[in-house]
Amino acid sequence: MKPSISIAIFAVMSNQSSIFLESHNLKNEFSGFGQFNKHLIDALIRQNSNNFQFVIHARDKNKWSEHFGQNVAIKKYYNFTRNKSIGIRKRFDIWHSLNQNTKIEPLRDLPYVLTVHDVNFIDEISSDLNHKRNKRFQEKLDRATAITYISTFAKQSTHRYFKVPEVPEYIIYNGNTIKEVEISDTYTPEISPSRPFLFTIGDVCERKNQHALVKMLKYLNGFDLVISGKMASEYAQGKLKATIKDLGLENRVHLTGRISDLDKFYYYKNCEAFMFPTLREGFGIPAIEAMRFGKPAFISNNTSLPEVGGDVAFYWDHYDAKYMAEIVTSGLAEVAHNKSAFQEKSITHSKKFCWDEAARQYINVYREVLNK
Repeated sequence: MKPSISIAIFAVMSNQSSIFLESHNLKNEFSGFGQFNKHLIDALIRQNSNNFQFVIHARDKNKWSEHFGQNVAIKKYYNFTRNKSIGIRKRFDIWHSLNQNTKIEPLRDLPYVLTVHDVNFIDEISSDLNHKRNKRFQEKLDRATAITYISTFAKQSTHRYFKVPEVPEYIIYNGNTIKEVEISDTYTPEISPSRPFLFTIGDVCERKNQHALVKMLKYLNGFDLVISGKMASEYAQGKLKATIKDLGLENRVHLTGRISDLDKFYYYKNCEAFMFPTLREGFGIPAIEAMRFGKPAFISNNTSLPEVGGDVAFYWDHYDAKYMAEIVTSGLAEVAHNKSAFQEKSITHSKKFCWDEAARQYINVYREVLNK
């Protein structure tokens, strides 16, 4: 039997240090973790000066072999590898847990880099540190050789709730997934409001707090609202839709569900402003995506978002509907006073978040772990 392409590649390049990227969330490509996995791996490939052989973890080997080419080897992801007795036994020079996943682990004792995105599960599942979810996360921390965080807030909240071992720690910001913003003037998505509109994107769930925007819209008569994102939650089908109906805003609130990148670009380009009233956020990529289009971003003044928004975003300190509308009205008036200067500042800020820079920092972490 001939070896698979990925095994053959790995054999040829076995003189290099092997970095296993636990990237199984590529199967959820358009989720937050999926986007993080995809864009970081792309950038790691670009920044790798042939020092490392990356081995990724993916369910669809054909798809990701075509996407990444011969720059990575691929170990197929199976659900049963979550079982500790059937886990991954192969020896790698470094295991990098990209997703802070609490189930898929190496069976060997390997140098272990852990990326922490957030500890929102403390609020969303249980604050009891003896809860199995929290115990599993503590076990990941305990085995880490180095820990990276996607924000200062992620680091602070991890230290607040968990025992963090005395290992090197790094804060490495995510990159902006949008580099080019060109889109044809003739393109129009299926749902396209005829009036000026506000835009928000993200899985529609209680944490994202989209119903607060619907309540706010009552005080912003000149605008429609476009809400994009997965609508599968009870919150989406219940509280959000009920709020829209109760306020009689069915004709002004547009629920698109999941959208393509092209549709997303259209809404960023054509909206009056971006809205992000999330209650808890590990990073907040949509805010900097909107800024790349020069759009004002109105976001929550909590968790990691002030780090992302800096002095460019407009902030809500609470979610009273009338107050939120007043912040939007005054913010838009401020932008209109010198729109071109604001757009330049917004775009410049968004470009500070760069996947290639993030990849360079992760590669430096690998080198330090390996003492290279």
